[in-house]
Amino acid sequence: MTDASDSRVARPETATSILKIFLVFLRLGLTSFGGPVAHLGYFRDELVGRRKWLSDQNYGDLVALCQLLPGPTSSQTGIGIGLAKGGIPGAFAAWTGFTLPSALLMTLFGLGLSGLGGGLDEGLLRGLMIVAAAVVARAIWGMGQSLCPDLPRITIAILATGLALAMPTSLGQIAVILAGAIAGMIFVRGVTSQDSAMLGISVGHGLAIAALVLFVVLFLGLPLLYQAFPAQALALADSFYRSGSFVFGGGHVVLPLLQAEVVPKGWVDNDTFLAGYGAAQAVPGPLFTFAAFLGAVAQPEPNGWLGALICLAAIFAPSFLVVIGALPYWDRLRGIPAMRRALAGVVDFGEDAQPL
Repeated sequence: MTDASDSRVARPETATSILKIFLVFLRLGLTSFGGPVAHLGYFRDELVGRRKWLSDQNYGDLVALCQLLPGPTSSQTGIGIGLAKGGIPGAFAAWTGFTLPSALLMTLFGLGLSGLGGGLDEGLLRGLMIVAAAVVARAIWGMGQSLCPDLPRITIAILATGLALAMPTSLGQIAVILAGAIAGMIFVRGVTSQDSAMLGISVGHGLAIAALVLFVVLFLGLPLLYQAFPAQALALADSFYRSGSFVFGGGHVVLPLLQAEVVPKGWVDNDTFLAGYGAAQAVPGPLFTFAAFLGAVAQPEPNGWLGALICLAAIFAPSFLVVIGALPYWDRLRGIPAMRRALAGVVDFGEDAQPL
């Protein structure tokens, strides 16, 4: 029998209030600089190391799943942890806390861009990147010690680094992750379904299927809805929803997609786009909040706060839907020994495939 206090069990707990989940992730949202790998390192230090909300193995499994789903890995990992700790309200609390600081800062920057001269100080950005590099190195070292404990997984991680550098594209990242799964199934031994407890996701299969169906309906239906009712708000929702649906891994992968959506259409000029990207590098939290900046400065209306809200909701909606839809089934699949070996390889390959 598993002790109720066992920290390896990550299930919804009545004692863990939604407010507490929000405040924990708000702190992470205020301090998580450095890109997706650094974010995952912050999450591990706070939620695995300090608060014992889930085990290292559970955390690694969750990261591996989020590597395979469309959307930003770090944000989806936070949504998954919130879902495990507090159900659907917990997932929204975790996402809101982690996203709110950078979303507000990016929106305010968009509204006041003209007063800042259209850019950020180059020295400030360079300093932040140096700090971010140190944070990423620490995150990789900490996660590597727990998730690469033997020679096969260390070898997989080293090869992942080389492959990721040789194929720095979205398709390359997917190929690296799939290669990691295959390598894990073949070479990793001694990983069994007893290595960690179930995540304990309290989402029924009916709701999970509904979330996946809604993901597909919105993906196919928003373009048709815009054709029938050509409103700018629908155009923004369609473009940002599709961009959020095509991204795997780190948030930086979304940048060329967003640029192709907003610059050629004249919604945002290229100089403003680059200024917003510079600001996104200087604030904590997920890079996907760059969408709030683009919504705030887009032309024609809606823009400002309403435009920022539309674009932010649209780009994160796919992440919510696929995590809610996949996690209930994933909790069972991860107990299969072959799947667990594949997960060990995915974590090793996927983490090195994340761009800064």
